[in-house]
Amino acid sequence: MTRLVVVSNRVAPIDEGRAAAGGLAVAVLAALADMGGVWFGWNGEIVATQPAKADLRKQGNLTYATIGMTRRDYTEYYNGFSNSALWPLFHYRLDLTKFSRRDFTGYMRVNARFAKLLQPLLRIDDVIWVHDYHLIPLAGELRRIGASHPLGFFLHTPLPPVEILVALPRHAALMQSLCAYDLVGFQTVNDLSAFYDYIVLEAGGEVLSDGVVRAYGRTLRAGVFPIGIDTDNVVKLAQKHDNSSASRRLKEILHGRALIIGVDRLDYSKGLVERFRAFERLLEDHPGERGKVTLMQVAPPSRLDVGGYMEIRRALETTAGNINGRFADFDWVPIRYLNKSFDREELTCFYRQSRVALVTPMRDGMNLVAKEFVAAQNEKNPGVLVLSRFAGAAHELDDALIVNPYDIDDVTGALHAGLTMSLAERRRRWRGMMARLKRHDVHHWRKDFLTALQESLVEA
Repeated sequence: MTRLVVVSNRVAPIDEGRAAAGGLAVAVLAALADMGGVWFGWNGEIVATQPAKADLRKQGNLTYATIGMTRRDYTEYYNGFSNSALWPLFHYRLDLTKFSRRDFTGYMRVNARFAKLLQPLLRIDDVIWVHDYHLIPLAGELRRIGASHPLGFFLHTPLPPVEILVALPRHAALMQSLCAYDLVGFQTVNDLSAFYDYIVLEAGGEVLSDGVVRAYGRTLRAGVFPIGIDTDNVVKLAQKHDNSSASRRLKEILHGRALIIGVDRLDYSKGLVERFRAFERLLEDHPGERGKVTLMQVAPPSRLDVGGYMEIRRALETTAGNINGRFADFDWVPIRYLNKSFDREELTCFYRQSRVALVTPMRDGMNLVAKEFVAAQNEKNPGVLVLSRFAGAAHELDDALIVNPYDIDDVTGALHAGLTMSLAERRRRWRGMMARLKRHDVHHWRKDFLTALQESLVEA
């Protein structure tokens, strides 16, 4: 029986995956739920010596296969090339991109080690699905040691235009590695177009009319597979906790005020300072909203040992403090800034109680918070989604209020429109987005990708 083998940089612990606040972990667990199989990757631990084999733990029809990582590998592969070079570059931030030959060597070394430790776990009829920018070279390393399995890759981040991509030293080696897969999946048509442009303009390859790509002596397919959420599960979770203790506490704290919610990792790609400035402008331009609305921003810390992240945290804390100092009253604080994590049940409760969700990244692959917010709403009295045009979700959720996060006045105007929107219009917009989320959920995403992977092998 065919197994699905999922490979990602990080494997969430068994009990953590269910509580994780969206993102890859929840999507992977949902994708593996029906088929069973293996989830392979780093366990999040720093170890003194390189592991000789993966640690295996079973839960039902799913096997967690995890490995530790040495401090050197963590520094060079993870903090270095993955998050100091690829992450900023893929989010269009050339000014923050840092490249070193040492880090690139570490990146390739860890990918080779992943392949070496994964290979003994593979069965002949396994299908391998690799996730995200950390593991672009994995297919090439697996093929080098004899693996002939179907290999698919999905990029959760954006892929930047060729003019940005070629600024990365060793970009050709990276893109050649990407072409070692049988199928490469992207979030949006913009990302796919960037890939095609690189193949034709830089690699000297060709893209055929049926989407087949020929480059570096390989024939492969590429396509758009926008990731979804487990829509039905989010709906049930929201309904279950409609009158939970957390819900009651939140209502007591708000005292009838409208809640604006933001949930993001603490990252420069999320546009958090600009978001606070737009909220400040709302209070300036619409003084009648003072004391009647609260912005609650959940921003758990992320990659604090990567250069620049502590500065983001300080800037956000300073901005929130200045705005609260300027507008707060004895019985009202405009911004509740929470630099901590919450489990999915709590977040779903927050979403359901919110009048507006502010999802305004400067650049994002998809952004599942936007989708989870919509799915968590009460259909009788739904909230409004204010969504950046630079999030992948904007290609699907066009009933949201789409904004340019670089334009503070645009975001402020959408905020005010969301707060004052009629119930009839809120319902109409919500129904349109919800219909999309039900048709294209995480199970559709998994089936769509794996079907395309099998078809790419037949055609090859």
